[in-house]
Amino acid sequence: INSLAPYQRRVTNAVAAVNFDYRGLDTLGEEFILLASVCGLVLLLRGDRGEKAATPIDAPRDRKVVPRSEAIHWLGYGLIGLVNLFGFYVVLHGHLTPGGGFQGGAILGTASLLVYLAVNYRAYCKTAPKTLLEIAESVGAGAYILIGLGGIITGGAFLQNFLPLGQRGALFSGGTIMAVNCAVGLEVAAGFALLFREFLEETRTPREKEE
Repeated sequence: INSLAPYQRRVTNAVAAVNFDYRGLDTLGEEFILLASVCGLVLLLRGDRGEKAATPIDAPRDRKVVPRSEAIHWLGYGLIGLVNLFGFYVVLHGHLTPGGGFQGGAILGTASLLVYLAVNYRAYCKTAPKTLLEIAESVGAGAYILIGLGGIITGGAFLQNFLPLGQRGALFSGGTIMAVNCAVGLEVAAGFALLFREFLEETRTPREKEE
């Protein structure tokens, strides 16, 4: 792989060539494990949502709300842009340097928590709306399938490259490897953000949600 990938796939990260080309079907299975996990969690936690029932016994109404310090507030604001920028860098350069869609997507997904830590729950909900996250996760997972089908449509095999390979070491190189990498990054980022959104919503009391 180390000898052939740079010439056959025009990438400098052999791991990316394995994950998104030579063994791309295995990676597709791994991606859908995350998709199934997120869907299962969403269904589980949304079971009694929307019902006008009495206050749950375990609702944390007596929990002391500690105000955020100025240091956390401004540090969180400063890190939001940097962490997101680093996450995009890891995703886009996954075929050139160590990293990729899974790693960069995890960074982007957890970066959304900085809004909650730096501001409050309401700002986090506005920044990461559930409908948008669900659509993004579905688009990322579906794009992987569509790219794979593109190889069949062009007369090859599933996930076979059908895009220009470009020059080795360039950002736009590797053909479908970069495209699949970005699709995985979108799916993982949206999936992680949706998981955090669901977990945080479970800690809110009815009064906090209304406010």
